[in-house]
Amino acid sequence: QVQLVESGGGLVQAGGSLRLSCVVSGRTVSLYAMGWFRQAPGKEREFVATITRSGGDTYYADSVKGRFTISRDNAKNTVYLQMNSLKPEDTAVYYCALSLSATMGTKPDYWGRGTPVTVSS
Repeated sequence: QVQLVESGGGLVQAGGSLRLSCVVSGRTVSLYAMGWFRQAPGKEREFVATITRSGGDTYYADSVKGRFTISRDNAKNTVYLQMNSLKPEDTAVYYCALSLSATMGTKPDYWGRGTPVTVSS
């Protein structure tokens, strides 16, 4: 059984930083594309960042490019999202996702339950 468990969310002031973690069980993260999505109140879930199966490529939504960094620790089977220079518009529930393909695509195969991030102005 595949499980993705996020942690690291919380309340932070604008300009601050948070690091989200996603611990994966049941699958080896180095074999799959991993990603982060978010859903703000009243909005649809949107793509944030992804790292390809090879780990050689990362992609980001324009809204977070230059501020967020996705990474992976294969030994810990964990994916991270380092978020710097946070803005109030980054407030959302952040979800970790796993795709059985080499790249993320729009429909991951597995989702975590999410961790909330609130950025105060």
